[in-house]
Amino acid sequence: MKILAIDTSALVATSALCDNEKPIAVYSQKSGLTHSQTMLPIVKNIMDNTGTSIDDIDMIAVSEGPGSFTGIRIGIATVKGLAFGKNKICVGVSTLEAMARTIAEFCTDAVICPVMDARRNQLYNAVFEMRGGKLLRLCEDRMIEAPALAKELDAMDRPVYFIGDGYDIMARMKLSYQRETPAACRWQNGYGVAMAALALYNNTEDKSVFTDRLLRPEYLRLPQAERELKEKEAAKR
Repeated sequence: MKILAIDTSALVATSALCDNEKPIAVYSQKSGLTHSQTMLPIVKNIMDNTGTSIDDIDMIAVSEGPGSFTGIRIGIATVKGLAFGKNKICVGVSTLEAMARTIAEFCTDAVICPVMDARRNQLYNAVFEMRGGKLLRLCEDRMIEAPALAKELDAMDRPVYFIGDGYDIMARMKLSYQRETPAACRWQNGYGVAMAALALYNNTEDKSVFTDRLLRPEYLRLPQAERELKEKEAAKR
């Protein structure tokens, strides 16, 4: 199965073309440009350089959140545009699980902890571990403050690898159980998105749910405008 995967949920725009578990091409860019400018050219370069057309693609995968609200919408809109009228398998995956799968192979006997800066002193987070060659989820995607996460991980008494733009936030805490994640592996990667999508697809009995029409952002919290409106309404009571 040929998989085209993209992630625009954070600062890095990344895409990958895979043949099942085998990566064919992976492209990541952290240039400061908006993902609306970079994502389609990245996909075009991958397709052109590998001699692949959209008709050759069996599955299109995308990170559906959590992460940047605008970034997530760009990623999902891009997939919907690519898949429109093509009847392609479309799989939305957790950004955090995709990140964990990016580094899972070298995190045997350790905890994998994706952390994304959610602002307001919070992190988007989930916790995973590799056990028996399989990635196991230890908690659902959530928002948590860094000290609370540090305390929770300390109780596990295991080596921990962090990944994501919250890496430096945790590193500044100088946690004894933190292991250094290679700098090139601290960001989102399209290959992880492809592997998360393939795992989800293979483990889902009803394949009819994997359509572009059903792709939806998973923000974990309300957009800022809605939060501010609720705060104003609460203040009036």
